[in-house]
Amino acid sequence: MKVVIINNDFRVYWKGRLVYLREYLPQQGMSLNAVELFGKGSPYGFDSVTSTEDWWQCLFPDKSAADVPKEQIKAGVFAALDKINPDVVIGPSIVFFAGALAIAWAKKRRKRFIMFDDARPTQVKRNFIVQWVKDLITSNADGFWLPAKSYDTDYLKFKQQGLHFFYGLACINNSFFSVDNRPANTKAIICVARLVPIKNLDGLLKAWQVVEQQNTGYKLIIVGNGPEGDALTQQAAGLKLQHVEFVDAVDNKQLPVCFARADAFVLPSFSETWGLVVNEAMAAGLPVLLSATVNAANDLLRDAENGYKFNAFDNADIAAKLLQYIALSPGEKAAMGQQSLRIIDTMSYEKMGGQLVAAINTITAAKYKAPGIAAAAIIARWHGRYNTSGWDKL
Repeated sequence: MKVVIINNDFRVYWKGRLVYLREYLPQQGMSLNAVELFGKGSPYGFDSVTSTEDWWQCLFPDKSAADVPKEQIKAGVFAALDKINPDVVIGPSIVFFAGALAIAWAKKRRKRFIMFDDARPTQVKRNFIVQWVKDLITSNADGFWLPAKSYDTDYLKFKQQGLHFFYGLACINNSFFSVDNRPANTKAIICVARLVPIKNLDGLLKAWQVVEQQNTGYKLIIVGNGPEGDALTQQAAGLKLQHVEFVDAVDNKQLPVCFARADAFVLPSFSETWGLVVNEAMAAGLPVLLSATVNAANDLLRDAENGYKFNAFDNADIAAKLLQYIALSPGEKAAMGQQSLRIIDTMSYEKMGGQLVAAINTITAAKYKAPGIAAAAIIARWHGRYNTSGWDKL
């Protein structure tokens, strides 16, 4: 059975998943090809990516979505899929070019389409008509690949319509981030994030001012880059912060070294579709201090067991949780880190692969689901879009 995973780009987290699945799926009687649309324009442009393997192709390696006419994108996607002729296509939400064109190809060729998504519908504001169109197209998918079962309530209407739900999307290479011989009580808390408004780093700095006033001896390390970089540096100086270090963004392969410098991780975002950096920090054995609006917190954070949850819109609450963690004994902090390791072990590549294979077998064994007349017309005409400007703001 032939499987294709298609996406606008495969930066950061997708690389490891694809390599794992390329080796795992043949053991289950399946083959995998990856189709990437654009080589430029990713919000994760700091990450180096290599697509020289013959099973992994990039259609427009030197272009971003803005550089290519929609009809040319469609022609490229259809040609690539026609050449591979997969039985199952797995793609992102139909708001993106890759998802919209993949489901259009699948329905035209009577193939199966699985949609993956880590965003909750409530996080995206759309008018009634746009939401109706999106829901109509989405309801013609055969399955949903979601981060965790907690997402079911957000997509309940699709489950009631018979779409097959399965989980394990939000996983990383846990073993890659494991840290041997971590220094005990490094007295540093690390934040890894793009320096953009939605990450709420200015709120973190204001909260950190309260921490420094308590003379804890702790340092805050912020790793990342982005348009807010200069403003945040100036803000730290204006707040007279003495124990804040800014580190430029690094490739994922260098993150374990960064995590080894800290004994806890903090992410104060106003919103996160999931927040896979939380997985990485936990796989490195760190307790996590997360805002309640980081989706990963719903499944990975057990309050007071492997970290603390706070209100991203309340700087005093952020400061209180930071201080609550800092006040723990070294033994209590180490126990939190061990609990992070136990929890993150439930979200691994191995578990992802098993759930994906089971879902593919179930979906392909079911009767083909043809779209209705209205849905077929809309699916054929909707090409998707690629607008990530809203990712940086609430």
